[in-house]
Amino acid sequence: MATKTNRSQLSWAFYDWANSAFSTTVMAGFFPLFFKQYWSGEMAVTTSTFYLGLGNSVASLIIMILAPLLGAIADSGGTHKRLLSSFAMLGVLATASFFFVGQGMWPVAVIVYVVAIIGFSGANVFYDAMLPILAPRSKHHSLSALGFSLGYLGGGLLFLVNVAMTLKPSLFGLGSAADAVRWSFLSVAVWWFVFTIPLLLTVKEQPGKSTNKSTIRNSLSKLWATVRRIFADRNIALFLLAYWFYIDGLATIIRMAVDYGLSIGIDSNSLIIALLIVQFIGFPATLVFGKIGDRYGAKFGLWIALSAYVVATFAAAFMQTAIHFYALAVVLGLVQGGVQSLSRSLFSQLIPQDRSGEYFGFLNMLGKSAAVVGPVLVGVVGVQTGSTRIGIVSILLLFIIGMIFLKFVKEPANRHTVNP
Repeated sequence: MATKTNRSQLSWAFYDWANSAFSTTVMAGFFPLFFKQYWSGEMAVTTSTFYLGLGNSVASLIIMILAPLLGAIADSGGTHKRLLSSFAMLGVLATASFFFVGQGMWPVAVIVYVVAIIGFSGANVFYDAMLPILAPRSKHHSLSALGFSLGYLGGGLLFLVNVAMTLKPSLFGLGSAADAVRWSFLSVAVWWFVFTIPLLLTVKEQPGKSTNKSTIRNSLSKLWATVRRIFADRNIALFLLAYWFYIDGLATIIRMAVDYGLSIGIDSNSLIIALLIVQFIGFPATLVFGKIGDRYGAKFGLWIALSAYVVATFAAAFMQTAIHFYALAVVLGLVQGGVQSLSRSLFSQLIPQDRSGEYFGFLNMLGKSAAVVGPVLVGVVGVQTGSTRIGIVSILLLFIIGMIFLKFVKEPANRHTVNP
């Protein structure tokens, strides 16, 4: 029985290997570059940044609205895996569609990008909600970290191949770097689809509590009850408030880093190298943060990581060369996965297991509602001031406020827990 459980946990964690190809190659890497240089090449830099931020924000707003209801439906109908696969396939199809978007077609590119993010983010609602179902509380930190670390490794490996395709397209039978990027989008879709299969085959769905006819009605009722419970539970409410602030800063940096680098004059090859540094440092570093969470508590690990983000964000405003960007990539690679994995595992310990879909729906809602503000903030401030550097500095406030609220969250008892 233990072997079967371990296989299920590994298959669950492996989905991060599958979908991180999208967040790495598409969201953080090639889409910002291709959007600026291929789909909207005639636009001013600040204008294309604005439209990129707007696309991110629209997608996030849609997920923000849908996530809590989708989580409640999954809990009521026992459909976590089915809904995950549906949203994942939406993301896969949208990602494959980038291959067919021609040069200069920036409005189509933005629309397809929005659909792809909805698929990616929607699937993550149900993926995250499976964590407390698949593992006992004592393993939440390490299993969450395993998922994110596999994501960094898998996303990094495919991204490395995709970068090689763009640098040496002739070796892959391609005519140009632009063709290589288009085929890279297609490779992400295939990768995402293929490596989702282990989760679909191995992880068992929990039986639903409602019939299909009553699922929606019951879900709406449960959703309202969950809202009341969240407001009544000061500890959960404080964590969600803290998360809303600091994940806004993190998500904005992930989605806009390449665009920011281009805007301050760093060449695209250097930016790609920086992204690879984040991926491959993130793989072992995230596992280390899982151990820190097990031994000293998630809050202690989060404070370490968020403090590093404060320093790195401030320093980013003064970057001048590619070497500076590489140094930033090293710092972010060391702590980015720690923030993501420990946030997920800490929240999983604060909530009731039988309502994990509903609660993780709210966690994802807050994450996406925060990302509605962040990318647009960077874009609008950049347009108004003529300097993207000033927009980056504004993110500092989000990290600091999040850390203050996190201070007051009471973490479940751990033998070695350290209270920052």
